[in-house]
Amino acid sequence: MATTNTTTPRPGGRSARVQAAVHQAASDLMALRGRAALTVPLIAARAGVTPSTIYRRWGELSDLLADVAVERMRPDSEPADTGSVAGDLIAWAEQYRDEMSSEVGVGMMLDVLSSRNGVSVEGRLPVPCQCAAFTASQIRTIVERGVERGEPVPVIDTVMDTVVSPIIFRSLFGSAPITSAHTQTLVAACMKTARLLAPVEL
Repeated sequence: MATTNTTTPRPGGRSARVQAAVHQAASDLMALRGRAALTVPLIAARAGVTPSTIYRRWGELSDLLADVAVERMRPDSEPADTGSVAGDLIAWAEQYRDEMSSEVGVGMMLDVLSSRNGVSVEGRLPVPCQCAAFTASQIRTIVERGVERGEPVPVIDTVMDTVVSPIIFRSLFGSAPITSAHTQTLVAACMKTARLLAPVEL
């Protein structure tokens, strides 16, 4: 998924190799057999580790798949620079809509939501959850560019509420995903809140 870099640390050394092998095995098997066919022993065999290694590190299959989903949601590039905040937001939102409304994107969101470790004792995801942090970081990049250009920009939380939230809600619960035209309408409405900001106001 191409959605920003974050400061969340990644494991190093042997731990990193085990995580990479298990993540790759889970992703490969999901593509080959489908989500419903996955088991911890199957993933362990393909990754070359013991099932107990997976259980010790991730606990249950749902927690492993949530971890894989979060890592796949980690952006691998910055948002496209089109030369304007509105252009950047439209380009980014279109790509985000395509990714999150796809079968793969919806599956990843459901894996994150179904994780036992991703839910607090109050029954809510941690705030902010890692996936939201990835998304907000990409929006911050777009907004910071606009500030540097001297453009009016929307507040990051406003973009999350008026552009990101409808895309996620419709992808998970709507009868049909948001269309390209609707995405552009959301961005246009968001841009109506734009104002000149200083970097300290972000």
